[in-house]
Amino acid sequence: MARLTLNKSALQKERDRLRLLQRLLPSLDLKRRQLLLELQRAREALREGQAALERLEAEIGQQLPMLADREIDVDGLVSLKAVRVRQENVVGVRLPVLEDLTFTVLAYSRLAKPHWVDVLVDRLKEAVEFRVKLKVAEKRVEVLDRALKRITQRVNLFDKILIPAAKQNIKKIQVFLSDAERAAVVRAKLAKSRRQRGPVAGEESAR
Repeated sequence: MARLTLNKSALQKERDRLRLLQRLLPSLDLKRRQLLLELQRAREALREGQAALERLEAEIGQQLPMLADREIDVDGLVSLKAVRVRQENVVGVRLPVLEDLTFTVLAYSRLAKPHWVDVLVDRLKEAVEFRVKLKVAEKRVEVLDRALKRITQRVNLFDKILIPAAKQNIKKIQVFLSDAERAAVVRAKLAKSRRQRGPVAGEESAR
């Protein structure tokens, strides 16, 4: 840590620094609160997505109970070909947003496969889309959580360390300058007193 310089120039620098820190702190704290709100929303969206996927899987099980028959081969029927994700700026943080999904459906004969396979294809697409959305939702929570921790650390740094340190430095410099000013006054008075006594002492010596 650099040694504190005790003069008027250093005092002005510390005052300017304190004003800057105090001006930046409210905006940092506002961003922290905004990120906290966005994180709460992202977590709620993730919980809702997880519940929706569970409901969908239950519906598929009820609608297509024949899937339990292991002799019916539906493996590889639907596969995910491409995922397009864009980025959006939320409170200065880049978050992923699912834009589009592309599926590949394995060619099958409607004569060789049961009639419900068409329904299954649609439901499988829905399930895959839900799972991808959940992955994106999890990523949003992760990014927001990391951003919130960073901004919280900055707020705490400003509020608990930098601003108190600047105030303490200002106080130290003010005390030093005040003491130095008093000492200068005392010295000036002593010098004046010596000057006033000087001629008298000289005249007495001349006599």
